[in-house]
Amino acid sequence: MKLGLQLKLGQQLTMTPQLQQAIRLLQMPVLELNSQLEQALEENVMLELEDPPEQGPDVAEPNVTAEEQPDSALWSDIPAGGGRGDVWAQDDGRRADMADPAQESLREHLLWQLEMEHFTPREVHIGLAIIDYINEDGYLTESLENIQQTLSEDAQITLDEVEITLRKVQELDPIGVAARSLSECIQLQLMQLDEAVPGRNLALEISESCLDLVAERQYSILRRRLGISDDDLEKALALVRSCHPRPGSTIQGSTAEYVIPDVYIRKQDDTWVVEVNRSIAPRLKVNQTYAEVLRGNGDHASLRTQLQEARWLVRSLEIRHDTLTKVAMCIIERQVDYLEHGEEAMKPMILRDIAEAVGMHESTISRVTSNKYMHTPRGIVEFRYFFSSQLKASDGSEQSSTSIRAKIRRLIGQENPAKPLSDSRLAAMLKEEGIKVARRTVAKYRESMKIAPSNERKH
Repeated sequence: MKLGLQLKLGQQLTMTPQLQQAIRLLQMPVLELNSQLEQALEENVMLELEDPPEQGPDVAEPNVTAEEQPDSALWSDIPAGGGRGDVWAQDDGRRADMADPAQESLREHLLWQLEMEHFTPREVHIGLAIIDYINEDGYLTESLENIQQTLSEDAQITLDEVEITLRKVQELDPIGVAARSLSECIQLQLMQLDEAVPGRNLALEISESCLDLVAERQYSILRRRLGISDDDLEKALALVRSCHPRPGSTIQGSTAEYVIPDVYIRKQDDTWVVEVNRSIAPRLKVNQTYAEVLRGNGDHASLRTQLQEARWLVRSLEIRHDTLTKVAMCIIERQVDYLEHGEEAMKPMILRDIAEAVGMHESTISRVTSNKYMHTPRGIVEFRYFFSSQLKASDGSEQSSTSIRAKIRRLIGQENPAKPLSDSRLAAMLKEEGIKVARRTVAKYRESMKIAPSNERKH
């Protein structure tokens, strides 16, 4: 054995309270964000409303083009829950509110990610079976052995394949989903934290084998068993308690009551620009009068804490603004053809495409784009609308599933009502346009658009 010293440089992300708050605000729907800001203004005397800029109702906010994207200082892949709130009475006259009765279930949320993530066709087949056995709280209710037995015998799927796919499903949003126990659920969430976060490893140890002692508040026994100090135990327990015991519930009922565009997309001088809707949330700032009073004063610890929290909140709102702008700009850059020509020109795009462009994890892109809306010349659409899987065309190019659905809808719209097109005929017509797609795929897309089969369309 030879001892030696080695110098190693590296970068890592630590989950500071500031970062956690920035992520939480980033992922909130508009109405919940307003509710949180309203509560913060009521509770924190160091916060105040910023006076709105003096401009007429027709004066636009600053635009951002592809050449002028802001850099967001903080990125992460930790999901956060959504909820409801009340809209503030600050409106510049351009906000478009529409009822949004849709309620996305946890199953739909997971299936959407299953299609958008990099799962092989075989893993998708297994993943569908796994998702079918996830309850509303986000827990897997069936053993892997039984899930394997329910899968097609012809596929000859092994238990190892099911276990590997389960681990990939457990990486989806919300983090902690598909856990088989409370212990595993908490561990999945803790493992998303940086290893340098104080108490992380100890929290993992506690969640693995000592949750019963935590539940019974047997802290003295816990300290002796682990051989740790009160301070170490306090840090670890704080991390354990910060985990959500029912991650699936963060998806249930998280849809906002109204659709309010987060960004506006418009064309200016032959360039598509992104304009953030600043009317959706109040502009907050730190009360400088109180801050000056505290400067150099060692007293008023509680006010100093509020001052720090106020600064974090203001900075977190800036990060939310910059991040939404950057994600929206990345989406629009890839989908200019849709804005110019409509659905049939939609390009295939998955979560990883945007995640790699902005430096975020796919699960975070999933939540960031959920309940966020764009006001485009083609209507108000959710960020998620621009994502779709891809199919190969005969010339080697890629077609998005959204584009193919639009083509099917066009062909059916042009058919002779007396001789409606069958799914086989639709597949043949698509092939003539260079798109090779199976009849059953056409049927699936037709059904997803709630279009009746040919025998029911005949009249």
